[in-house]
Amino acid sequence: MDKLNRLWSFVRQHKYLITTLLFIIIIGFLDENSIVRRMGYYRDAMELRQEIEKYREEYEESTARLNELAVDSESIERIAREKYFMKKPNEDVFVFEDDVTK
Repeated sequence: MDKLNRLWSFVRQHKYLITTLLFIIIIGFLDENSIVRRMGYYRDAMELRQEIEKYREEYEESTARLNELAVDSESIERIAREKYFMKKPNEDVFVFEDDVTK
């Protein structure tokens, strides 16, 4: 019984500290919207923003190439030669290993 009285006395003396610590533990780690989860969500959001930016740059580059192809017929021929190794009937094409790996 003496231990129970000492425990109760300790709780009465430090009730605000105990309440504050319990609040921090619940909010920080156990809650559905805990700080740990929020940090994970923030990290995921940053990764997704970087991915969006990467795809936006690819889109702008592809749009520029498409506009170039629509305006200039020589660019179609140039791309066909470089990317698909096409040639005119009287030409010879030499393909290097570095060109194939690209």
